[in-house]
Amino acid sequence: MSETRTIPLETTHTTDEPPPRGGARWIWPAAWPVTAVFVLSNAATPLYVLWQRDLGFSRGTLTVIFAFYIVGLLGSLLVSGVLSDRVGRKPVLLPAIALAIVACVVFATAANVLALIAARLLTGIAVGAVVSAGMAAVTDVAGPERRRLAALAASSAMVFGAGLGPFLAGILSETLPAPTVTVFVVEIVLLATAFLVTLRMPVPRPGPAPTTGPGSTTSPVSTDGPASTNGSAPKAGSAPTNSSASTNVSAPTNGSTPVNSPASSRNADPEDGDRDGAPGSGGWIRVPRVPKGGVLRLVLGIAVFAPGITATSFVLSLGPSLLSGLLDTRNRAVAGSMAFVMFAAATGVQFAVQRLRRPTILLAGAVSTTAAMGSLVLAVHTSSVPALVTAAVLAGAGQGMGQLGGLSLLNSGVPARRLAEANAALNIGGYVPAGALPVAAGYLSDATGLTTGATVFGAVLAGLAFTGGTVVLATRRRITEGRPA
Repeated sequence: MSETRTIPLETTHTTDEPPPRGGARWIWPAAWPVTAVFVLSNAATPLYVLWQRDLGFSRGTLTVIFAFYIVGLLGSLLVSGVLSDRVGRKPVLLPAIALAIVACVVFATAANVLALIAARLLTGIAVGAVVSAGMAAVTDVAGPERRRLAALAASSAMVFGAGLGPFLAGILSETLPAPTVTVFVVEIVLLATAFLVTLRMPVPRPGPAPTTGPGSTTSPVSTDGPASTNGSAPKAGSAPTNSSASTNVSAPTNGSTPVNSPASSRNADPEDGDRDGAPGSGGWIRVPRVPKGGVLRLVLGIAVFAPGITATSFVLSLGPSLLSGLLDTRNRAVAGSMAFVMFAAATGVQFAVQRLRRPTILLAGAVSTTAAMGSLVLAVHTSSVPALVTAAVLAGAGQGMGQLGGLSLLNSGVPARRLAEANAALNIGGYVPAGALPVAAGYLSDATGLTTGATVFGAVLAGLAFTGGTVVLATRRRITEGRPA
């Protein structure tokens, strides 16, 4: 026989505040902090020629300044994903936005190379936090039924901000006084609005991992109101609850495992074990990882996203100066406009392909990146402006589709409590080659000439993109047919 008694029912999440009815209304506002921080990521690009003139540093020093951005970014990704999954999205996002504001102040007042290095380092830290916690926050707000839309919103917000930054910097530095100051004043305003949006964002706080084994009484809590164990509304006058609710259940009296015992929790969800790196276990600083069931999804995302973002990084560093040379102009708006066109393509293509199957999106991304490198090599050999612009558009499309496909795969196969860390893993896989290969190509170009350096780089990157597409093609059925990936 079973005796009936009241025991607490654990819940997986509470909310900072009750979100508005209809979570879809918060998806795009929740993506705004991602856009605002990514505006800063490339805003300085058209201005380095002015700092070089005023501060008198070499191209080698400029490479070091860029490198510190990658150092800050990668260091942040080692911490921010795990931290966000454990303590919540807001405690990571709000300091990141504050750091971005500090970076703007340092940029605007920079009087030496050390200040530029510090500003880029702070920018990298802020960007690393946003690509992990910020993108996961968009998915949290969207809810499980809108995860694909959340991936689109987060991914397009990232690339749109990355393109808007150099466009604003180029235009403002050509049309208004204080060319190395004005864009950062505007960016501080954008970041302030992002800070306010983040404060109001109805993201859930992290809670215990759900248990699904026999006898489990754990159930998720709706973000729209209090949970009820039997589907009925709470009775008027009932005691308020914070992280638990009471329910009448039959407690076992025959020596079976209690419903909320550690053994039950371990057996119920294997993704929570130490071997799979549950957010509550392991170190706070570690190489980001995903549960075993999401490893292939991560690999496929990196296989296409990494060549795509590396291509845009190279075009971003080479394209504006090459375009200015071909057009015989030093107008900074030209350089900013080319970057904007590239990232506008990355944004627009995601809306165009959003309804395609995820493997198809990834395959198209690999093809686009491969074609971009062919067009870039052609542009360098023939001094062709149309070929260079085509390379920029195709590179942007390649990154956009690789990023959307990768994020969508992770959103559909990784638990929400591990999503920020999974996003960090995807971005580390992308930014490591995006930081290393263009720098290597730059040194190769200095030693052998631009034509040879760009040709070698384009061939290597096209080979990587082709390999990534081949991997996706070989494993696509494991994704589309719903088998564990």
